[in-house]
Amino acid sequence: MKQLINNLKGDKVIWSFVALLALFSFMPVFSASSNLAYVGRGTGNTLGYLVKHLAHICIGFLIIYWVHKVPYHYFRAISKVGLPVVWVLLAYTLIKGTVIAGANASRWIQVPFIGVTFQTSTLASIVLFIFVARYLSKTREVPITFKSSIWELWTPVFITLMFILPANFSTTALIFSMVLMLVFIGKYPIKYIAVILGSGIIFLAFFILLSKAFPDSKFFSRVGTWGNRIESFTTDKPEEDDYQIEKAKIAIASGKIYGLGPGKSIQKNFLPQSSSDFIFAIIVEEYGLIGGLGVLTLYLLLLFRFVIASHKATTLFGKLVVIGLGFPMIFQAMVNMAVAVELLPVTGQTLPLISSGGSSIWMTCFALGIIISVTKKEEEIVQELKEAAKREEALQKLIDRELEEETVVEESYSIEDKAKNPLQAVLNK
Repeated sequence: MKQLINNLKGDKVIWSFVALLALFSFMPVFSASSNLAYVGRGTGNTLGYLVKHLAHICIGFLIIYWVHKVPYHYFRAISKVGLPVVWVLLAYTLIKGTVIAGANASRWIQVPFIGVTFQTSTLASIVLFIFVARYLSKTREVPITFKSSIWELWTPVFITLMFILPANFSTTALIFSMVLMLVFIGKYPIKYIAVILGSGIIFLAFFILLSKAFPDSKFFSRVGTWGNRIESFTTDKPEEDDYQIEKAKIAIASGKIYGLGPGKSIQKNFLPQSSSDFIFAIIVEEYGLIGGLGVLTLYLLLLFRFVIASHKATTLFGKLVVIGLGFPMIFQAMVNMAVAVELLPVTGQTLPLISSGGSSIWMTCFALGIIISVTKKEEEIVQELKEAAKREEALQKLIDRELEEETVVEESYSIEDKAKNPLQAVLNK
């Protein structure tokens, strides 16, 4: 075990927080999956869901291990080549998206031969963030101009968002806001950011107007759902999402300070997405306010560690990659918790590393692997500097020893003439 830990490179604190979140996830997932064990053709056996979650977590940590071995600067070129590939996957997903439980789930595709559903927007967000970091960190002879950035930066960004928006508004808004944050940190001019933000709002309004003009089009089928969720959030009009929110609030209120205890949740039997979208409500119900604040603290500590890792990175690309991949992960967790306590409308965002689901866990682990690869590189640089300092110190000691020996030899063979006879000194010697 000790040898395995020693083989893990990069920031050990990030490794530790990720492991803690993953280990903690088994208890609420095992408890919350009991309702899934009875619906449909379920047999009531929750062990299968626990084993499935264990497999997802194990594969996720393998992904972190494999990815963190790759030098992070390789992803500069991969992002440029991978973005067109992502567009093809997003277009295919939009047209041939899998229907899950009879619902419109055009954000998912099914991987051939293994039968695993995969949400392509999660992969697209990672590739896009690295692409933006690459653009901002390029060495230029002239400063960035708005005209050049429109074609080189914002056209790829808006093409990616255009493919994601019809099926998933919340993910589109999350990615767009994180891109704006990333370019702001990358010192992109604020006046240009304001123009891009305004353009995004205009584009969204135009998209909604088109949905009103073609209400029967499959391309705009999710627009009605967005409107209903926002309307139910701002009014008392009863909707299906209100049922989930009410059950989540009951679960949180039932947990009080110390919770009902592991596995003793009641609302897990009524919440449709108790093991994924609303797992935070189950955590608070079973582990109380203390458990909920503990999970929140872990995410905030992980965010703090991302800030430290970004500060330590010696290259601008490394700094932006850590921010671009780490901050959205924490922001997604905050959105999930905010939905559970009705601070935001229902969005469908999972709780990273805790909610059940294969592709969401794997893509989170893929992003973490890249972040750890950045910290590994900086550790290697520090180690090389330490070794160089040790070599220089050893060389200096060797030089000093040689000089001392030469001084001793010179002193031992020195001839001092104190006699009248010039040959007397030689004879005495």
